[in-house]
Amino acid sequence: MASERLNADFTRLVIVHTAHMEWQPSPSPSVWRKRLDLAGASEASPVTSVVRYGANSVFPPHPHPDGEEILVLEGVFSDGHGDYPAGTYLLNPEGFSHAPFSKDGCVLFVKLRQYPGRDRKQIIVDTANAEWQPRPTPGITVLPLYQEEGYPEAMRLVRFAPGANVPEHEHRGGGELLVLDGGIEDEHGRYEVGSWVRYPVGSRHAVYSEKGCTLYLKTGHLAK
Repeated sequence: MASERLNADFTRLVIVHTAHMEWQPSPSPSVWRKRLDLAGASEASPVTSVVRYGANSVFPPHPHPDGEEILVLEGVFSDGHGDYPAGTYLLNPEGFSHAPFSKDGCVLFVKLRQYPGRDRKQIIVDTANAEWQPRPTPGITVLPLYQEEGYPEAMRLVRFAPGANVPEHEHRGGGELLVLDGGIEDEHGRYEVGSWVRYPVGSRHAVYSEKGCTLYLKTGHLAK
């Protein structure tokens, strides 16, 4: 199995504007993807992707060594365990298996083989109906998705009101974000819907949103 490297140096800042990328084929003829990072065998290594299922797409049953994380961006994603509309967040732990499909098509943000530990809990969050929590910073609210004792990463959605900003801060354990709606900017650039940014351990920045936005944010996972 061929080894590939894409944005595999986790000590560097990475900025990817997925809206400008072409869809690439996957092992299923009706499922397409835009890979954001990968280091290793193309179908057997940790990878972060945006994935598109066409209507009536079906993947054969398969396990998930080291778990998987999914945020449904558009449409309805399904497997033998249930149907998950846009806004659903899933963390399927190590040992989980399923046969995913989509009747009408969907778009997903997916992270594979990045959650070892058979004692992790399965997480399902309906973010469309969950309660957002205010933060001390004016205009910022958050929706926790996953954080578990004994594991380094924390995932959440973050919402900026128009004109809100977060002062300069450090990503001690690294961080990554995906812009879900609206837009933000920092010292490194402007990020619209679909932009994915990975910040290395110890990096610092200040964030501002002129028109407001919603972000997926993951922190702590790059610390060794």
